[in-house]
This record gives sequence, C-alpha cells and structure tokens, in this order.
Amino acid sequence: MQRLMRSKLFVPGSRPELFAKAVASAADALSFDLEDAVAADRKAEARTAVGSFLRGRPTENRQIVVVRSNGLSSGLFEDDLKVIVGPGLDVLNLPMVESGDEVREAARALARLEAAAGMERPIGILANIETPKGLRLAADIATADPRIVGLQIGYADLFEPCGIDRSDPKALSYVRMAIRLSAAEAKVPAYDGAYAVVAKPERYREECEEARSLGFSGKSCIHPTQIPIANECFMPRRADIERARRILAAAEKAAAKGVGAFVVDGQMIDEPFLVSARAIVALAEQFDPDRSGEGR
Repeated sequence: MQRLMRSKLFVPGSRPELFAKAVASAADALSFDLEDAVAADRKAEARTAVGSFLRGRPTENRQIVVVRSNGLSSGLFEDDLKVIVGPGLDVLNLPMVESGDEVREAARALARLEAAAGMERPIGILANIETPKGLRLAADIATADPRIVGLQIGYADLFEPCGIDRSDPKALSYVRMAIRLSAAEAKVPAYDGAYAVVAKPERYREECEEARSLGFSGKSCIHPTQIPIANECFMPRRADIERARRILAAAEKAAAKGVGAFVVDGQMIDEPFLVSARAIVALAEQFDPDRSGEGR
C-alpha cells in the first residue's frame, strides 16, 4: 500500500524562511508551491529556493515531499523540472490537468530527467482536478499512468470562473463524489482541496469529516493549525481498526475451511469488506505501527 497523506501542508516556494518550520510540523506531507502562490517576477527565485531545499533534504525526513510545478503550457514547466527532479522529490503535483495525455507528457519528462540523474525510484504524480474539463475527464486522468498517486480537488479554480459558491454543500458533494469515484476506478487515493478561512477551524473539521465519509484519504492544509485536525479526522477510529482486525482474523479461518463469505458482528463479509479492512489496518500501521490497535 502506498504512503498516504492525511495532512499536506502548503508552503509557498518564495518563502524559504518557512521551510524549516514546515519540516518541524506534524504534517504527513509538505507541498512546496511554484505556481499560484508565487508572483511572476519571483518564479526563478522560488524555483532555486525549493531546489536547494530538495538537495539538502535530510535523509531521515519522514514527510512526503511534494512540489507543485507550473503547468505544462505555462512555459515554465521544463525549467521547474530541471531544478526539482532528484532524490529529494517524492511527488510532482501537476496543476490544471485536463487530459490523460498531459499526465503522460509529464511522466515522459520525469522519466528523462530521472534517467539523467541515475534515479531508480520513480517520482509520483498528484493530479489537480480544477477545471470543468478536468472534472469530466478525471477517470481518464487517474488511469493515465502508473505514476499517478492520487487526484486532488482545486476548488477555487474550479468554482470561481463558473460562479459557483465555494460553500454550497451540493456543489461540494457533487465534486467530491465525482473525484472519489474516478480515483476509485484507478485504485488511487483522492485528496480534498484547501479551505482558506483559517479563522474557522470548526468548518475545516466539518470538511475533513465530510470528505472522509466519502473515502477521501486526506486534505490540504494552508496553515499549521489545520494539521492536527486533518491528522485526527483521516486516522481510522479505534472501533474501525478493531473491527477490521476481527474481519481479517475471521477471513484467515474461513480461507482455511475453503469458505468465501462469512459473518462478523452479525454482518455478511466478502471480498469488498476484506479490501476495506486491509486498507484500514495498513493505514493504522503506517502512522502508528506500535499502537495501531488504538485510535479514537
């Protein structure tokens, strides 16, 4: 099972004074931005700062390191990749993806630079779905290349040009469900987009819970105060972990008897439930291997 990101802290690439604080945070992943958060006249400066961080990244650093590059059609994409591709980068966050062809183009560019650097571990691609076309073709995007490690919603870019209220629960539910099903088709995680009102932690928590109820794996954080909320909300509950372990234990006994379906806690269990139980236990062990039987 690939490493998941309950919390992904947004870090502007033009703010190197924030890098050390981000590393010291409890975020599962750090997402350095070279795109929207960086003014046009500071793109080269930000690229250099992020590249320097990646080259000096501590080998013991536990966090997943993500960089959001400028888009494929921006004229800056290749320059970004030349600086950021290397052992310090885990995931390329590709903005404004609208087709599987764009994913494949990015994958080819990564492969060329990885080969030149002598890298054996491929860099993953997290595809941002933030346009109507991207939403319509999300399943094609998610299945375009094995490098895809997830789909992520970009609410502002998706909603604002359409005049859709970012707080409309119907719009949020529709987009989340569409992204989650597209991600499920490709068997990759779905990640919820940022919530910009830092002063409303209660609403951020609600969005985390709503996304989790649809099977999302995590949510972006634009401020460190959002990190513990996301980490808590996307961690399996104690009851879920305990039940998952009971299901897996019962599955072993059933398999020994040649039984394909069986009952746990009064419910019929077959393969879809086993898939879910394995995922819950793996997630618990990823984030707390010593106490994975515990939770909320």
